[in-house]
Amino acid sequence: MSEPVTFRLLLTVLAAMLAIPAQAGPEEDREAFRAFFFKRFPDVPPDAYADGIYALDENARRQWEEIEEFPPYEFAVEQGEALFSQAFANGGRYADCFENDGIAVRQNYPRFDPQRGEVVTLELALNHCRTANGEEPYAYDSSELIALSAWMAWTSRGRKIAVSVPNDPRALAAYEEGKRFYYSKRGQLNFACSDCHVTSAGSWVRADHLSASLGHPTHFPVYRSKLGKMISLHSRIYGCIRDVRARPFPEQSVEYRNLEYFLTYMSNGLPANGPGARK
Repeated sequence: MSEPVTFRLLLTVLAAMLAIPAQAGPEEDREAFRAFFFKRFPDVPPDAYADGIYALDENARRQWEEIEEFPPYEFAVEQGEALFSQAFANGGRYADCFENDGIAVRQNYPRFDPQRGEVVTLELALNHCRTANGEEPYAYDSSELIALSAWMAWTSRGRKIAVSVPNDPRALAAYEEGKRFYYSKRGQLNFACSDCHVTSAGSWVRADHLSASLGHPTHFPVYRSKLGKMISLHSRIYGCIRDVRARPFPEQSVEYRNLEYFLTYMSNGLPANGPGARK
């Protein structure tokens, strides 16, 4: 027996003897993920992580609460509702493509589609609905698709994030790929996503605090003041990857969908509160 095989066998035996899994599953990951932030920020209520950086920065939170009195994303919600109610040329509707007619389902995305064998985000599902009804898909950064996502997010406000990793090796592989992406160093700056949003969460970067990973996907799409427009979660990820001087993947790439799958699973149990407003 070769030495590598012997060593792997020894690890397996030791794991069995100690009654611990050789590899943590998604739920063990989630419990450890939450425990890290709860220990690091003991005064932050668990559900507050859905508010992103405003869970950690009280001054910024007060400013955000004032913005929320007249939220800048209202126009997107209204546009999305109008688009959602329009029939396609063949008479079909978006509501026909989703459970519960598409109302209050945002918290269940992204989901693993066993027929397609891949992770399907809400934006991808909306475009699948369009093409199934003979319509052209929207560009993933289009105002129309972001508005539809904003409307569906609005109908799910207060619902608990409930993303599942089914008992399917392809689903687990997608989850693990997303996890690997999150913790992998990349770019000229040699940063991983977790460097900023796990180990350095709450620290200053220029004039702002770094947000915690827990709760990141709950509030998208968001209106970004500095850009003066609504953006998707994948657009934000694209910008982060670019900022560490790595080559970004396109929005709705397999890489970003798997990353969203992992991150959203980590936020299971938090309230969905999109769309949101951020600097």
